[in-house]
Amino acid sequence: MMTNLFSVFDPSTSILGLPLNWTSTFLGLLLIPSFFWFTPSRYHLIWNKILLTLHQEFKTLLGPTGHPGSTFIFISLFSLILFNNFLGLFPYIFTSSSHLTLTLGLALPLWLSFMIYGWLNHTQHMFAHLVPQGTPAVLMPFMVCIETISNVIRPGTLAVRLAANMIAGHLLLTLLGNTGPALSYSLLSLLIAAQIALLVLESAVAIIQSYVFAVLSTLYASEVN
Repeated sequence: MMTNLFSVFDPSTSILGLPLNWTSTFLGLLLIPSFFWFTPSRYHLIWNKILLTLHQEFKTLLGPTGHPGSTFIFISLFSLILFNNFLGLFPYIFTSSSHLTLTLGLALPLWLSFMIYGWLNHTQHMFAHLVPQGTPAVLMPFMVCIETISNVIRPGTLAVRLAANMIAGHLLLTLLGNTGPALSYSLLSLLIAAQIALLVLESAVAIIQSYVFAVLSTLYASEVN
């Protein structure tokens, strides 16, 4: 029995102290072995097309100064978040991407590595980013403070954006689903239709949020080159 509404997002299922809910994070790995078949399937061809499109887009965002092969980091990040978001739409599977433990664990190391690399190798370029071009001399100290704060909160905004969007849709589905037993048959058919529409919307949100997370990470990486 749920103690509160948010307890559905609490990873409490465990056997011998091992948190089983987090094993859903690795279920996407089950889809990888099909890539090693000599005769590619339609699923393989579609996924290759998606990855090639993402590679071209991330390569454009990183610019000519981007390191070769760095797009694969963001493609892998997109794939991991996409698998987790979609798996969370199935019943009895914990949505690990709705937990700040996972989202902040992805965003913080990425942002920290970009900052360390940028300040060590492109120090003048990083200082130049703190003052936008054309800023009056009087406003420069304020702009440095504002740009520093906006830079520091980037991993937090990345993590909260993904977790909040995943939680919001799941909460709405849970709230509507809990009203089902008390409804008549006519209203129940409307509820099922609304639930299907919300599920389609959540599928779109799962794709969009994984894409947004990967694109923003790519943009943050392009700023330090």
